[in-house]
Amino acid sequence: MLKHTASDTAPLGDRLAQLRNEDGQTMAEYGVVLALITLAVIGAMMTLSGNIAGAFSNIAAVLP
Repeated sequence: MLKHTASDTAPLGDRLAQLRNEDGQTMAEYGVVLALITLAVIGAMMTLSGNIAGAFSNIAAVLP
């Protein structure tokens, strides 16, 4: 025979609210996303650094 607990008979909205309760994880998730964005920006800057330096050299050569 199946035993029912209070959570089995709780309204669906209450049960979904319990599933969405992620208070402690959000800061860690933001840290991971920030680290990935930082790595992507640094990688892009390193890849494009030669082109950027060349563009500034061209601009400096044109200016008196």
